[in-house]
Amino acid sequence: MSEGWLKRLSRAEQKWRRGFGRDIVDPLERRRSFWHYNWLDHAHLRRLWSNEAQIAPGVWRSNQPTLRRLRRIRDKHGVRTVLNLRGEDVFAHFLFLQENCERLGLRLVNVKLNATVAPSRDNLLELLDAFEAVEPPLLMHCKSGADRTGLAAVLWLMIKQGKSLDEARGQLHWRHHHWRNSRAGILDEVLDLYAARLRQGEIAIDDWIRQEYTKEAAKEAFEARRISRKTAARSSPRTSPKA
Repeated sequence: MSEGWLKRLSRAEQKWRRGFGRDIVDPLERRRSFWHYNWLDHAHLRRLWSNEAQIAPGVWRSNQPTLRRLRRIRDKHGVRTVLNLRGEDVFAHFLFLQENCERLGLRLVNVKLNATVAPSRDNLLELLDAFEAVEPPLLMHCKSGADRTGLAAVLWLMIKQGKSLDEARGQLHWRHHHWRNSRAGILDEVLDLYAARLRQGEIAIDDWIRQEYTKEAAKEAFEARRISRKTAARSSPRTSPKA
């Protein structure tokens, strides 16, 4: 009974969230979209926290930047291209990003990744194609700059900078607010699959993605690790409180 009520409440909330925030042209709707952007997409938090770091010469990572931060990054670091890993969308977070890039004369390139779903081979190939289409100085971002951006940063270092997996995978790390034991840990499985493949013989990561990678393998590995972690937690001895 209560579970059904909670599901109905969740559906109602999602319907409400998706019921506005799609228009930044009409003055009234723009104000509503700005509220949507700030409070439902948490842009108000990103005004205080950037998760910004340099990946390589001329290449930066962060959470989704506000207009003020985009201007600062452009003026300070010479960034001219923004690689948006949230993809194109009909909602305010994308509409304002698009507007801000146009306003500042920045090129916007969009690739849609998901923080908690294994990327398909096509998703990753689209990202590799974007790497070929952009040139530093550039900024790559997702929403929080932790998970999707972390995976993209690892791949950039390996493919464009010639770094090894061990050297690059620090970009997908708690230092950048990526938590492996969260649902976003499925992105780590992509790298673990590649590490396992390297133990069988050398293959470049872009070739591996094109020829061998499957999202199903990443999903299976993530689920197996989740079950193993739960089993270990249940079997670990509990200490009794002292009398």
